[in-house]
This record gives sequence, C-alpha cells and structure tokens, in this order.
Amino acid sequence: MAAPSVLLIGFGNPGCQDDGLGPAFAEAIAALGCDGVTVDADYQLVIEDAHEMAQHDVVVFADADAAGTAPFALTPVPARASIGFSSHSVRPEELVWMAEQLFARTVEAYLLSIRGRSFEQLTEGLTPEARGTSRRRFGSSSRCSAPAPSGWRAGRTAPATASVQLRGVR
Repeated sequence: MAAPSVLLIGFGNPGCQDDGLGPAFAEAIAALGCDGVTVDADYQLVIEDAHEMAQHDVVVFADADAAGTAPFALTPVPARASIGFSSHSVRPEELVWMAEQLFARTVEAYLLSIRGRSFEQLTEGLTPEARGTSRRRFGSSSRCSAPAPSGWRAGRTAPATASVQLRGVR
C-alpha cells in the first residue's frame, strides 16, 4: 500500500511577528524535501487551495495561535459550509467542504495550531520567544517522520514530538 500524499499549508502574516509561525513551519518542512509531502505557504487561505487539497490524501493546515495549547495542538478539521463567503477570508473547514463538493474528494484534514506570543506589532520576523523555543517546539532532528495523525481523536492535543528543526527562522 502506497503512503498517503500529504499537503502542508502554512498560513499567516510574517509581517506581524509570530503570525508568521505557520509559513515558518512550512518553510522548515519544505527544506527537508520529504517524499510524498507537498508544501505551500501564504498569508491566507484562498479558494484555489481546495483544488490542490483534492490532489492529496491528507492536508495539514499550520497556523499560529495566540491562546492555544503550548507548544502546539493538532486537531481534525471537519468539512463545514459557511453562510457567508469571501474569497479573502476562507477557513480550513470551508476548504475541506469545497474539496468535497467541487472535486468529489474527501481528504483527511488537520489544523496544527502553533502557540505564538505577539501578533500586534507590524514587524517582520518571529519574536525572540518564538525563535528561541522553535527547536524545543518541533524537535531537534531533520528526519521526514512524525506520528501518524489518524490515531488522534478530535480535540486531543498532539504529542510534542515532530521531527523537524526550524533552522534559519528570522
């Protein structure tokens, strides 16, 4: 049986300090060059992401979180339609729904919420706290492996063991 294809989408604004944790995480994973993993990073999720999601088995959305579980949490993302719609404000659950409705593709989706500290200041780069704890947050090795998310239950915090090191994060 072939390994599932994975899409990692890191999103957030690197110009607002720790809001850039999602793209920084995506950059670190991309640098590993893991087989079967496609990595994308952007300021925000867009409706075109639903098409890319439909090409993969598993999707992980990586985003900074000001009030979440430290150092991070991984939770399933259910498909959910929204009442309102804007192409400039799309939530992960809406993209999962779009992939199902537009492309007849059900994907296993998760939100990786990475705890950040400062989001208010318009300053490029992560805060010293985020940079200083990056290695502790994501591990110290450079392997392409992590616990399989399908074993976790909804709302359960993921173990703090991801095999990636954030090198060169500003």
